[in-house]
Amino acid sequence: MERQNERDLEILTAIAEGVPLTQRALAERMGVALGLANLYLKRLAGKGFIKIREFPSKPYARKRLRYVLTPKGVAEKARLTYEYMGYSLRLYRRTRENLREGMAQLARGGMKRVALYGVGEAAELAYLTLKESGLEPIGVFAAQADGQFLGFTVRPLAELGEEEFDAVVVATFDRPEEPVAQLLRLGIPQSKFLTLRRLAGPAGGSEASPNSKESKA
Repeated sequence: MERQNERDLEILTAIAEGVPLTQRALAERMGVALGLANLYLKRLAGKGFIKIREFPSKPYARKRLRYVLTPKGVAEKARLTYEYMGYSLRLYRRTRENLREGMAQLARGGMKRVALYGVGEAAELAYLTLKESGLEPIGVFAAQADGQFLGFTVRPLAELGEEEFDAVVVATFDRPEEPVAQLLRLGIPQSKFLTLRRLAGPAGGSEASPNSKESKA
């Protein structure tokens, strides 16, 4: 699913919730600058997906903006939701298949100590696949260690460098280069990485280590 379509769906969904929405609140929700949120809203209004209204209507009162989905916007939200569901299902299936293959390679190599780097849906999927393969993660690590995840205390990434492990699953559906770079800075060799998406090669192509699988998303 294209990133622009994801943004459109996120904005249309936020407006459809019916809760008063400011540009600042939308920017914080999307993790973008206030100016970008303003541009996204104007773009959707220009396409006829939303209407931007001022209220209250009384003269001299401070004007605020209200965003309302148009019938065209409702139809677009439904279309994008359907597209996103199909994309998510395909991504889930491909990732699960590739993880199973990767775990099987680990088992054949006698490698049983596997760490999870990341929390969220990708980490949940990786955890389930580990369990199916008869493996239990030695721990869950994250750049921002906070709270519990699947019964594990989420530990700071720095502690991973002190552990003995055979492989680390880089559990993210996003591009893996940034978390992989963080692991490399800890001195962890790339041969121990199991990524859900292929790492970009030095020449702009793609490369995969024996422990790296492509979700092809």
